[in-house]
Amino acid sequence: MSGLVVVGVDGSASSLAAAEVAAEEARRRSADLRVVHAFLWPAMHVPLGASPLGPPDGGLRAMTERLVTEAAARARSVAPDVEVSQAVVTGEPLTVLEAQSRSAELVVVGSRGMGGFVGLLVGSTAVHLAAHGRCPVLVVREQAVPEGPVVLGVDGSAASAKAIGFAFAEAELRGADLVALHAWTGWNAPMPAPQDERTPYANEPGALAAGEERLLSEALTGYRERYPDVKVRHETVHGGAREALIEASRTARLLVVGARGRGGFSGLVLGSVSQAMLHHAHCPVAVVRGGDADGDV
Repeated sequence: MSGLVVVGVDGSASSLAAAEVAAEEARRRSADLRVVHAFLWPAMHVPLGASPLGPPDGGLRAMTERLVTEAAARARSVAPDVEVSQAVVTGEPLTVLEAQSRSAELVVVGSRGMGGFVGLLVGSTAVHLAAHGRCPVLVVREQAVPEGPVVLGVDGSAASAKAIGFAFAEAELRGADLVALHAWTGWNAPMPAPQDERTPYANEPGALAAGEERLLSEALTGYRERYPDVKVRHETVHGGAREALIEASRTARLLVVGARGRGGFSGLVLGSVSQAMLHHAHCPVAVVRGGDADGDV
């Protein structure tokens, strides 16, 4: 744990909401909070100071400082005991926030920003940061259900192990139940070895479902002992992962997914299920990359 939560802000309503959520996350972790704005205009050689014909406090630089100060004030109003700092960093948002994520234990962003287009469900910065951030990324979408559980998507892949640990820790921090959800179909579940080659069918009815239930149980092995105060409920669903997780998010306070999982294509940094959650989940979504399992160095 670095003891630092970072929130990216751009003056949008979404980023102000993210600042409030980030303050709560910092308070839970007894961590500091850094409010960061990526200031792109200097690289475009745009005048930053006040116009001779305008007010002395005008100009892009002053406007940027004000929006960061407003976001920091919103954060302090939510968690007055949290140490809040603010920074305006020259650069493109994804590059700036990816660099910030190297020293943070969590980066928080809004789902949409000032550059969002009508009809675009989630901003490009949120998607790209979830794929490239060096720590877990929390994307603030709709309002969480305060008393709901933390929902964890489990697929049994090596890449999802960090997401499992993160979800247990989040449930403990929140005093929440944890729902570990595994969705499978005949297309994505590995066929178990036949019990008897002489039988007319490769496996007895129900063998595939039983194997998927074991997969979920084995994926959580060790975490119950590490987090004894977290109440865990297993849910194995025969159906699509996207649909099952979106439905579960309706009553959740947080949804946790890995960046990539079983069935992911080599070179695809953010899996299709993770992207679907960023676009359609009904609660905040935490995306946790799997380190070496995802091809990091």
